[in-house]
Amino acid sequence: MTEKEMTSEPGSGHQPVPKLIAFYLTQFHPTPENDLWWGKGFTEWTNVTKASPLYENHYQPHLPADFGFYDLRVRATRHDQIRLAKEYGIDGFCYHYYWFSGKRILNLPLDDMLSDPESDMPFCLCWANENWTRRWDAADHEILIAQQYLAEDDINFIQSLMPFFQDARYIKLDSRPFLIVYRPQHLPDVRKTIHIWREYCRTAGIGEIHLCAALTHGNEDYSRFGFDSGIEFPPHNLKTGNINQNISFFHGFQGNVMQYGSLAQSYIDRSYTSTRVFKTVFPSWDNTARTGQRALVVLNGTPENYEFWLSATIDRLKATDHGASAMVFINAWNEWAEGCHLEPDRRFGHAFLQATLNAKNGIRKFAGFSATDLPHPEEFPHKTFWKDIHDVVRYHAMLRSGQLKMTINRRPWLRNLILPLVRLLRKFRA
Repeated sequence: MTEKEMTSEPGSGHQPVPKLIAFYLTQFHPTPENDLWWGKGFTEWTNVTKASPLYENHYQPHLPADFGFYDLRVRATRHDQIRLAKEYGIDGFCYHYYWFSGKRILNLPLDDMLSDPESDMPFCLCWANENWTRRWDAADHEILIAQQYLAEDDINFIQSLMPFFQDARYIKLDSRPFLIVYRPQHLPDVRKTIHIWREYCRTAGIGEIHLCAALTHGNEDYSRFGFDSGIEFPPHNLKTGNINQNISFFHGFQGNVMQYGSLAQSYIDRSYTSTRVFKTVFPSWDNTARTGQRALVVLNGTPENYEFWLSATIDRLKATDHGASAMVFINAWNEWAEGCHLEPDRRFGHAFLQATLNAKNGIRKFAGFSATDLPHPEEFPHKTFWKDIHDVVRYHAMLRSGQLKMTINRRPWLRNLILPLVRLLRKFRA
């Protein structure tokens, strides 16, 4: 995507439609690390297919339609994804980039894309610079692989990006390669780091680079880190409350349920002190597949509601922007375990993709968020004394289990003693 593509054509007389860039997850293939941590053959599909409903009419699991349970080592699958994405108005992918002091993970699809001229989709990268933990089974404190931020990491990291920056498909803003950093607040000396990156790119012939800070985990100001821009990452930095009291859960629920319209409107209306912030929308969100009873579930993530959010975001950007930020990001193309995907599923088919194209083409069918229903079952389950007792005991057992895990993990000798037994039990349960 060149600088010319980011601005309107001469004499067009109107603001351009922003380019639509979808985040892309590469976890859909086996890796030695995931085999070790989660069991042989683990991929993102392992979590997806285990999900079960938390309340009446809860849409889980999300199951794929057109592409099935694909393996991203298959080049033809990625070609099909690109073809479909382009057909429905997606202008590029932003791949998550997993780099840990020189060690890369989930890199096979990305590297094969780079070497494949037929993967003709513009792309950029987002460095997912956070520790990998066992957060999927509530052991957030158990680190699988850490970001160490060693003295030589600054130069080694930016060197690893050179083949991507030099590729003709790499997305540029104002002629600068566009790089997102997911957790800029984690960099020990962020201004020193980005100075090294910029100097290296100049010396290597890349020239200037555009550094974009993800607005995540409470960070809402990219300028304090010395970045060129920021990018929203909904549902990070939520400003709306949950509606848990309106839901009849099957079991003790410890997460949050929110209404799509309220959440989306808060991002439409949001403004920032530093003005160069890229807007991001999502089609739907429900990470039950990863976190179970601790999930964030966004009700009414329908194609109609998503179309309105994306349309309103595009319209607002066209009305206020002057070519500096002509991109809108979509989270995501294929985050299946977070219930967050443009790829066709068995319930909605191509409806989210069609909504994307409608919004991009200026079709405005909705004046607001049309889906606002609560999941009221036709008949609530009959309450019994023993079921209520079971639910209370189960709820408190889950709390105690989390505390016990923390106690064990704070004592390495005890953890090393118990962990082989836990793994053995998991093998039998599988």
